[in-house]
Amino acid sequence: MNSNLQFDFSVNKENKTIHVVREFNAGLELVWKAWTTAELLDQWWGPRPWAARTKFMNFEVGGRRFYAMVSPEGQEHWSLQKFTSISPKTNFKMYSAFADKDENPDLPGSDWDINFSEQNGTTKVSITIYNESLERMEKMIEMGFQGGFTMGLQQLDELLSTLTNK
Repeated sequence: MNSNLQFDFSVNKENKTIHVVREFNAGLELVWKAWTTAELLDQWWGPRPWAARTKFMNFEVGGRRFYAMVSPEGQEHWSLQKFTSISPKTNFKMYSAFADKDENPDLPGSDWDINFSEQNGTTKVSITIYNESLERMEKMIEMGFQGGFTMGLQQLDELLSTLTNK
């Protein structure tokens, strides 16, 4: 078990990108499943006490995930993700945009490029998020994306530990 796991989060306003690298003490297959299965995504995606609730997800090229981040009071913030490329267990790409409850996207959005690799039982996830506009990226940052996404990845770490020890 690796106790010295990599975690990096950087923002490049000039290129309108956010780059995140996070390692997990879990095998590639399980980490991939946690990123690509609605039931598992809903257990870790987003910051507590908010909860993710996927309305539908079709993980295939051209498929979509439509989900809400739900506050403890029941307030919903919807997002739509469209899967644009999938290379099983190594990479997937998606276009992500905020949306209303009727699936109408609030453009512009962002392109996510998510890469997976495993070495000695540790899986590295490397994420590049390219925003179509600097204003959107700044809105993500203002909404607490770094803290919220960091918390979500910690929750994923906890979930993977639970699933690995079953």
